[in-house]
Amino acid sequence: MLIAQEQDHSIISLLAEVSRTITHENDINKVLRLVLFIMSENMNMLRGMITILNRDSGEIVINESFGLTEKEKERGRYQIGEGVIGHVVKTGKAVIVPSIDNEPLFLDRTRSRSKVKKESLCFICIPIKAGTEIIGTLSADRQLEPGAADKPSKTGKGGEQRTDMLQHYVDQLSIIASMISQAVRIKQLAHEESEKKSLQTTILEKPSRQLYQEEKGDDEKISEAERPANIIGNTKPMISLYKMIDKIAKTNATTLVLGESGVGKELVAGAIHFKSHRNENPFIKFNCAALPESIVESELFGHEKGAFTGASATRQGRFELAHTGTIFLDEVGELSLAVQAKLLRIIQEKEFERVGGSKTIKVDVRVIAATNRNLEELIRGGLFREDLYYRLNIFPITVPPLRERKTDILLLADYFVEKFNAANHKGIRRISTTSIDMLMRYHWPGNVRELQNCMERAVILSEDNVIHGYHLPPTLQTAESSGTPYTGSLQQKLDAIEKEMIMEALKRTQGNMSRAAVQLGLSDRIMGLRIKKFDIDYRKFRP
Repeated sequence: MLIAQEQDHSIISLLAEVSRTITHENDINKVLRLVLFIMSENMNMLRGMITILNRDSGEIVINESFGLTEKEKERGRYQIGEGVIGHVVKTGKAVIVPSIDNEPLFLDRTRSRSKVKKESLCFICIPIKAGTEIIGTLSADRQLEPGAADKPSKTGKGGEQRTDMLQHYVDQLSIIASMISQAVRIKQLAHEESEKKSLQTTILEKPSRQLYQEEKGDDEKISEAERPANIIGNTKPMISLYKMIDKIAKTNATTLVLGESGVGKELVAGAIHFKSHRNENPFIKFNCAALPESIVESELFGHEKGAFTGASATRQGRFELAHTGTIFLDEVGELSLAVQAKLLRIIQEKEFERVGGSKTIKVDVRVIAATNRNLEELIRGGLFREDLYYRLNIFPITVPPLRERKTDILLLADYFVEKFNAANHKGIRRISTTSIDMLMRYHWPGNVRELQNCMERAVILSEDNVIHGYHLPPTLQTAESSGTPYTGSLQQKLDAIEKEMIMEALKRTQGNMSRAAVQLGLSDRIMGLRIKKFDIDYRKFRP
């Protein structure tokens, strides 16, 4: 009886988490990936796949997967009736393969099971339906004990228990398949439409906003054509930035990008270039503070053979390489006055000479410069040419710091989690409530670059597919940043971790203290004392 109750609680917890993901996540691609991650954690799943049927070509392809490499995923293509997956799409009935080694229909076209014991590997495949139409499949691999697929137990009930167990998983997968069917249908329609019109993959993202976006905000005030593909953010300052980028990109005007270190000035420069008519021509980037002053001039303008010691051959500079395209000069405030004079001439006359040369070289280059320094102060100090400043400042554009776009923090954090998940082969599927509070309260002096570094660290440190507060850097855990008293003592650190674990358990159980206590291995009395000690309101976790 107790085991049955625990199983029921486990199923409810699993389905509740899937439901929350579908309800609160905007990106359909991410929804389907997260559902597979949740299944892997709660169902002991080794591999999982969501396939989608293309009704025009009759081909079934793997759209999202867990436990497969990109190459393995790409190999997973089937025709209707072909293999287990094709059979499920054709018949609309679930298939249980107790041992893939004994099933001729199981093709293993992905070749992802070549290094596992196939005789103890079970495969379950469920149809995904939109009404009565089969639109794809949801499948999972589970490792059984060796021989469990065909050996009876000593009591003679082993076969019945195995059948019940497998049917238990079929029921769970069937419910999840019905929950994600609407998202899969939109993916199917988008995939079919993209093949017909050969559109870019961004067409897959447009329906996701229409289906899942619950809060209509500033992003409705800007068209997709105006929104840069390489920048994330929906706040008012970012919408204003996008509109300015769209206006500037259509011109050839020299542009000055201003903003603090780490806000993404290089991304803005890239967006301007790739939205301009020069987008198919070179985009050359150069950091003016990255090299010694003696090398900067040669790097920018090139040099003739023998111009100085070590100049064994003629070399083109960055401006020549950027001909007909765009050059981005980062940290332009660090240039010497001599180089500034040459830069002014290029902007005005579109010509220059290489170091050690006398031949005038003509170039057609758009200049985008960036700095985090106050150029007007540098002018007053005699460190920056006033005439160059006015030539650069034709179209100034300021990138807002992260502290002025707080609601973008979670969008960026999710993006970086996905990025570093892939880079580090991790399966992080969410950020804890405590971590979110810390991220939102912090003042981010290092802006987006600092946030990126924080999320990379957190992804690497996480061991349970969740980013907790203690995975974030100490600077985010101080009293000033998180609102939590912090003296650095061991007991205080342990209390912080214990409080977060209790809050996470309450979140998973939707505020049910008894179930949370069971998950944490605590008695109801101890749980009550901890709730009182940490002043946690369990009611706020209830739906």
